[in-house]
Amino acid sequence: MKLKLALTAGLLGTLLVTGGAYAKSDIRIAVDVPYEPMEYRTPSGELTGFDIDLGNALCEEIGIQCEWVVMAWDGIIPGLMARKYDAIMSSMTINDQRREQVLFSEPYFTPPSAWFAPKDAEIGEPSKENLDGMTVGVQRGTLQDNYVTDVYGDVVEVNRYSTADDIVLDMNAGRLDIVFLDYPVGKSTLIDSQAGDYKVVGEMITEPKKYFGDGFGIAFRKRDAELAESFNEALKKLRSNGTYDEIRNKYFEENNAASGNPQ
Repeated sequence: MKLKLALTAGLLGTLLVTGGAYAKSDIRIAVDVPYEPMEYRTPSGELTGFDIDLGNALCEEIGIQCEWVVMAWDGIIPGLMARKYDAIMSSMTINDQRREQVLFSEPYFTPPSAWFAPKDAEIGEPSKENLDGMTVGVQRGTLQDNYVTDVYGDVVEVNRYSTADDIVLDMNAGRLDIVFLDYPVGKSTLIDSQAGDYKVVGEMITEPKKYFGDGFGIAFRKRDAELAESFNEALKKLRSNGTYDEIRNKYFEENNAASGNPQ
């Protein structure tokens, strides 16, 4: 009996369930950096960005403490499964393939993808004919990687990179003809940060859903449905009280539609 009481007290010390909502004293959230403006470090080393600010606001609304864990993208879902952290909030697109592994929150952001090339490049609307023979840069293991590989892999050389910064280095060195990235990431790393040396080529891309999914979601282990629901409820509150818009406008104020304003 004493053992049972001790175990119960220990459990209540770390886990609280109230009215069907899940709340834990603290959770760890994984993020892959740098992908400005979504998640990156300030010059002083502090984590910031849309995902970070929104994640902190969600945790505050729920009433829990959140610790951010930096994790490389190619190991981020395995790390969740291995219980190295409790959630992933790192611009992860919701799609059927990932749904087989994790439980997603409701979408919190819906960005388009876009093609980026040197400003003097003479490239028409991206197509197999116009991209034939070119070298395309993508981040390894992303939906953009899957899309370019499947749709254009027979006519282009696909170079895969661990980070957007590595892509920028090869773009600046002339080793890539064009890259395909989430629009906010490409705009920040190639348009805003490179003194106007690059441009967007063609239209923003959000289809087909097979590749581009249903927007960004927070990923949880499937067993943690109550934790996911707590984040869903908090997201609804932040949208209704204006906090979500304040955070979004901080990073995407010039064009909310092109930046993925959720509808």
